Amino acid sequence: MQELGLLIVILILGTILSVYGFSDAKHVGGTNTFLNAENLVGQLATYMAVYAIMAVGQTAVIITGGIDISVGSIYALSALGAAAVLQRINPEAPAWQVLPVAMLVGPGIGAICGLCNGILITTLRLHPFIVTLGTLSIFRGIANVATQGATLPFQGQAIPDAFTTNLVQRYFFEPPDGLGGVQLTPLFIMLAVAVVGWFYLWATVAGRETYAVGGNETAAKFSGINVGRVKRRVYLISGLTAGIAGTLALGYFGTANADYGRGYELTVIAAAVVGGASLTGGRGTALGAVLGALTIRLIENAIFKLHLNQQYSQIIVGASIILAVTIDRLSEYIRKRRLAAAN
Repeated sequence: MQELGLLIVILILGTILSVYGFSDAKHVGGTNTFLNAENLVGQLATYMAVYAIMAVGQTAVIITGGIDISVGSIYALSALGAAAVLQRINPEAPAWQVLPVAMLVGPGIGAICGLCNGILITTLRLHPFIVTLGTLSIFRGIANVATQGATLPFQGQAIPDAFTTNLVQRYFFEPPDGLGGVQLTPLFIMLAVAVVGWFYLWATVAGRETYAVGGNETAAKFSGINVGRVKRRVYLISGLTAGIAGTLALGYFGTANADYGRGYELTVIAAAVVGGASLTGGRGTALGAVLGALTIRLIENAIFKLHLNQQYSQIIVGASIILAVTIDRLSEYIRKRRLAAAN
């Protein structure tokens, strides 16, 4: 029902933008800039893909009753790590040399950071919010110290074309309005991550253990589930998806710096929660994470297309989290009332 509700919201927002998304403030004689390939794919889908990839990993964490607010910092550190390695490769190097490096270094850094979060949480038995709040600063600090605030690649160096122009920035088709090509690679990678996330959560033992721990950690422990291992695994997944998103952003923009992903943690958590993940644990889906990310990005796009103050997006994202949690608590209350009445 949560996912169906999101689809309805997405359709309503899409309809509004289809009617009012014009290029001029008076909406008279202007061109509808929402219904074109450059906006739908280049602005809406591409940026949504980054949110969605991280939201899939965040959903796995939230299902266990945890939270990871360090994803924005992991995103930046992964992008910088990949850039630091790739800038040392010949810019004309072939894809078979470049792509394995890019897809191992960035996501690898993200996975290591996520695993560190999981180990700290399970070993020190601290609340996930406290641990990831600390690592949010630590990982961002490492990124700043390692680069001295500089943007990578350094002057005179470049990220190989095999990863940027020929892969992530590749033009798959030219829209008829002459605005230039639009990139579909980020969207394809997001769909692949979503499918893998769906399969992991619904068709594997590890996925069912994730729901069991979030539903009732004590019962899961007495059922023989290694709760610590499950938690370490989901934080590793969250870090991995942040690393994938950071590497994708590096290929899309061709540069990286320590300010990448600043504030993304709020958007990613909002996407997961709006998508149906319960902050009390036990509920959430990969599809919901993708729809939540699409809803958040569509709202941001609507604010821009309707010529509203961009600061409203922060208000709306925060309000979306509160509203989603309120609806979740209300539905849980109604569910318990129905169970009590049935018994």
